[in-house]
Amino acid sequence: MRASWISFAALAVAIQAQEVYLTTTGYSARPQCTQSNVAPNYHFNPFSYTLDETVRMRYATSVPSPTTTRKYGPPYTDAIKHLITSWSTSTWGCWIPEQTIISATDTEDPYGQAAWSSMWLQADLHNYTTTGLFSTTVSPTPVPSSELVLPPRDYFGPIDCYNFPKDSVFGVAGSAAQVEGAIGLDGRSPSLLEKLVPDSKPKDYITNENYFLYKQDIQRLAVMGVEYYSFTIPWTRILPFALPGTPINQQAIDHYNDLIDTVLDAGMTPIVTMLHFDSPLMFVANDNITKRPDVGYNNAGYQNETFVDAFVNYGKVYRVPLWVTFNEPLLYAYNFKGVDHVVKAHAEVYHFYHDTLKATGKIGIKFNDNFGVPKDPKNFSHILAADRFQEMQLGIFANPIFLGKQYPKSVLKTLPGAKPLSKSELKHIRNTSDFFGIDPYTATIVPPANEGIKACAINLSSSNVLFPYCVKQETKNIYGWNIGYRSESYVYITPTHFREYLYYLWNTFRHPILVGEFGFPVYAEAERELSDQLFDSPRSIYYISFMSEILKSIYEDGVYVMGALAWSFVDNWEFGDYAQQFGIQAVNRTTQQRHYKKSFFDLVDFVKSRQLHKD
Repeated sequence: MRASWISFAALAVAIQAQEVYLTTTGYSARPQCTQSNVAPNYHFNPFSYTLDETVRMRYATSVPSPTTTRKYGPPYTDAIKHLITSWSTSTWGCWIPEQTIISATDTEDPYGQAAWSSMWLQADLHNYTTTGLFSTTVSPTPVPSSELVLPPRDYFGPIDCYNFPKDSVFGVAGSAAQVEGAIGLDGRSPSLLEKLVPDSKPKDYITNENYFLYKQDIQRLAVMGVEYYSFTIPWTRILPFALPGTPINQQAIDHYNDLIDTVLDAGMTPIVTMLHFDSPLMFVANDNITKRPDVGYNNAGYQNETFVDAFVNYGKVYRVPLWVTFNEPLLYAYNFKGVDHVVKAHAEVYHFYHDTLKATGKIGIKFNDNFGVPKDPKNFSHILAADRFQEMQLGIFANPIFLGKQYPKSVLKTLPGAKPLSKSELKHIRNTSDFFGIDPYTATIVPPANEGIKACAINLSSSNVLFPYCVKQETKNIYGWNIGYRSESYVYITPTHFREYLYYLWNTFRHPILVGEFGFPVYAEAERELSDQLFDSPRSIYYISFMSEILKSIYEDGVYVMGALAWSFVDNWEFGDYAQQFGIQAVNRTTQQRHYKKSFFDLVDFVKSRQLHKD
């Protein structure tokens, strides 16, 4: 039985009242943690309308630019010296169908314009648009004060007496694939996502044009008081041909140098993820792609042994204080071989970063796992089903990386081609993450398969739709109630399960926990008038309840939670869908104008009013 099923009542400690001086005028002014027994004094007074719209405003000034953050790493011009390459930096321009490939005359150059363009031909884009409104970096303009007037408060607010530790990491997150657009511009080569999404769905060609609007986006975050900004840098921009020995894209080096400097100048700390679903197309393509035979590339996707070396080579370019190798690898490492490559590639990058570079920042990996809770906690078969669910989603990566333990038996006995790691491999992989990154959006009700787990899993060629997990994933508890308040997507508001999950992760994998993403797409939000989209109380409830449970987890359960990053800093492209709006800013898809939502103010003010002053 897992430790997570122990009653939290046995862990609870008395809450000590704290008197905190609040400088914010926003949502989060808290009542004192005391109750009065004084009898009421009923009386009459003259009536007047007092509930006028008093302006409560957040001032548009960000934290002063830090002078010490830059010590975490060299500029890209120095960092790229670590990459394995016999080629200098280069540029390729933009992919414009019917033009670029025709104009390329360097057909003998294996990494020239013609070779780069041929990759885009293999991507086979449909209804491709090269740019939206912009074609160059847009200079930022000041955020008008009218956008910083605080929204009306919700009637109920959190009642707690805890503060976040001084070193807590709190901010917002996004990914290049979902906000940048400009996919075929400035030397970027195609990724998995250009092939994966069906033609009937919206594509990633333009999205939020953050590639050109990043300065304005960063300024909008800074004036709201955001301290950490998590983003991704596409492998396909830095190394368009992906593999060691291939040229580096100078335009990408210049762009991300400036993006990181812009984040630092805004007073924020950058967090970078290396791979967020946007694997280079050559590692996952289904079509034949002709490459130089001497670089070892073949068309076997993550089965290809060159993937590990290529990813490690790509990882040598990073220069930020906090970064992530793989985001939710379970979703694109489609088989055991892919999982094995992810585990080994992550470990190699970790050792390079700490052992070779002697870097002092923190490097980790983060997973997706909607916490599986037994449908009937009193039924042992349901507990085993929840355990298996966690093993198949987390243990397959986390056992070797965090504990130096073998792949779970449920994985080795079920997944085709699975084989154990050797003792030397386990020793090398063990403890190769400085934190446990997790994207715990919601919880999932887990009962076993009707015929039982063993009967489902025993036949590797099983056609059972539940294979290989062999457990059900449901959204209603044993009494028929939804597990929580429902969103537009799979997310339900499940804060108490979230706290239990943090307890499980901390006591199982014994590493500091970073909540790398969490968020809530309000039901049918995209169908509403803008003013209704901006007053997003369900999202506020989601964030404030989850943040409150983080505080309880820290102080009452003894769990080390490093911090949390809200997903997403703006409504974005959710892999073929714009209706699932996870953002704390709305976006006008015609003008690309951004608008702050109520939840952004509520979340920032909740954190600010509970932060201990940093030394």
